[in-house]
Amino acid sequence: MATTTDAPAGRAVSGEDNLFTIEDLSVTYPSTDGASRGVTALEHINLNVGKGEFVSVVGPSGCGKSTLLSTVSGLLTGFDGRITVRGDTITGPHPNVGVVFQEESTFPWRNVLKNVEFGLEMRGLGKEERRKRALDMLSLVGLEDFVRSYPHHLSGGMKQRVAIARTLVMEPSILLLDEPFGALDEQTRIILGEELLRIQRALDQTVLLITHNIQEAILLSNRVVVLSARPGRMKAVVNIDLPAERDSTLLATDEFAVLVGKVWSVLREESLKAFAQEQKQDQTNHEETAHA
Repeated sequence: MATTTDAPAGRAVSGEDNLFTIEDLSVTYPSTDGASRGVTALEHINLNVGKGEFVSVVGPSGCGKSTLLSTVSGLLTGFDGRITVRGDTITGPHPNVGVVFQEESTFPWRNVLKNVEFGLEMRGLGKEERRKRALDMLSLVGLEDFVRSYPHHLSGGMKQRVAIARTLVMEPSILLLDEPFGALDEQTRIILGEELLRIQRALDQTVLLITHNIQEAILLSNRVVVLSARPGRMKAVVNIDLPAERDSTLLATDEFAVLVGKVWSVLREESLKAFAQEQKQDQTNHEETAHA
């Protein structure tokens, strides 16, 4: 059954050494007019993630989930606090960190095999070595029969598998996923979630997933981090005590329903706060437009 821990602890449940650590992270975006103090997206985030863990982050819209991923990936700098990967402080993109985004990212002029080879090609690997590694990864994600296909011949789910393969072939220790299945229909989303778990177990991958989908977070994760409404703070960390070997049949169980209720009970209050924030901002924008 799920247990909820104090948010500031954020300890890895595996008992292994932390693979990456977020220490007292706060992010404030400067104002566009230079007059106001800007917008604080995240505030005092602390999280330790162990090797092989799968951690999901949920929270209301605008709470800073994608900002959190951008800081861990090294794509966003200038924040307060510290992020380390294997003891190295993140100051920019890190070779041990791979990222898959929600947006379409395949190169339409390259076939599936060439898409997956791209990063290895940029790294300078020889043709034979990168071909072997790309083919092995495409086999792992179930696309070995589509190596010569171009993206416009693929479904949305298959394109996301290409994007995941292209990231994983670089052998990152940490895989960051920013709503990778958000644009897909529910059935495809569930199937790809199962595929992702299978790949994660095969590679002993450490994963941080950003998602709006509570069921997805619970089905895939060892822990679910719940962020508050903006500024995003760690409201709770829910330990997901489900069997390591999982599939979508768990969605219909009473145990799974209890877990969904537990996460939602924490998230509901913050979602209402975020909704009120949006309404207030809409009213402010309307008044400013009316007086312009």
